[in-house]
Amino acid sequence: MSAFPPSQTRNPAEDNASLSAGGKHILTGAFGYSGSYLAALLFASGADQVHTLVNNTSVNIPPELENIHIHPLDFENISALVKAMEGADVFYNTYWVRFNHKDFNHAQAVKNTRILFEAAKMAGVRKVVHISITNPSLKSPYEYFRGKAILEEDLKNSGLAYSILRPAVLFGGQDILVNNIAWALRTFPIFGVFGQGNYGIRPIYVRDLARLMLINGQKPGSNTINAVGPERYTYRGLCEMLVKTLGLKRIIFPCPAPLAYALAKAIGIMQGDVFLTWPEIKALMDGLLDTPESPYQATGRTLLSTWAERRKDTLGRQYASELARRRGPAE
Repeated sequence: MSAFPPSQTRNPAEDNASLSAGGKHILTGAFGYSGSYLAALLFASGADQVHTLVNNTSVNIPPELENIHIHPLDFENISALVKAMEGADVFYNTYWVRFNHKDFNHAQAVKNTRILFEAAKMAGVRKVVHISITNPSLKSPYEYFRGKAILEEDLKNSGLAYSILRPAVLFGGQDILVNNIAWALRTFPIFGVFGQGNYGIRPIYVRDLARLMLINGQKPGSNTINAVGPERYTYRGLCEMLVKTLGLKRIIFPCPAPLAYALAKAIGIMQGDVFLTWPEIKALMDGLLDTPESPYQATGRTLLSTWAERRKDTLGRQYASELARRRGPAE
């Protein structure tokens, strides 16, 4: 259940922020998840040029992005990356990997992101807007959070102006986590939460994150902010909200984390995907996807509960595959 009243959803500073963006902007993954929303917003806000670095340059470009300039995301060719970034006012970095896999891993993602930062510096980019994660730490037992902390330190020490945005969980559009929780609730008559399910989670709407990226790209100087929405849930409360919103009757019960992980792993095998990893479950249970902001301090404005209500007939109808996304024109 949300800890905050639904009426407390606005951030006045954001309401007054200009969304006019001239000049050249470059981002990773404009045909991926969060990148696609940012690219569309950049065009809508009057950017003179929008460029993107992508893994696959042979893509079907959606009509709203037909004027985008496409460059290969080739980490072996830093001179090409520098050339693509030259003249850019802002570089928006959403590049990362969610988990370790035979085809990609966190250590490689750290190495590759460092190359992007170096290319941005060599190209004379005015500012970098970088997507991190809530509660990163150099001492974290989780490689995801530790890798994000390493990159934050690198960016802070680079000499570049920066805005570091720290989201926890994204929802909206082609999101995976919230959609797949809804899918599991629709699919199975019972649903086990990891442990008691009383650890917090702060989701943010993907369009709100894109807006924050654009706003912070225009700001002078450097800053680090938690990019979170106005509602805080416990994990169990999030599942209960979705059950109610989707009009389901489901038994939600505490489940030993290893058993729940085994069930999650089985779902992944059934779908040819990775549903959740053990480090993701442990980080969630450790409260690393929660932050202390009040709703007035929240940087996102959209309520997950309202968004889910408006999409209750379609949310979770189909499973969303992380690996299928990465095989496609992903970030």
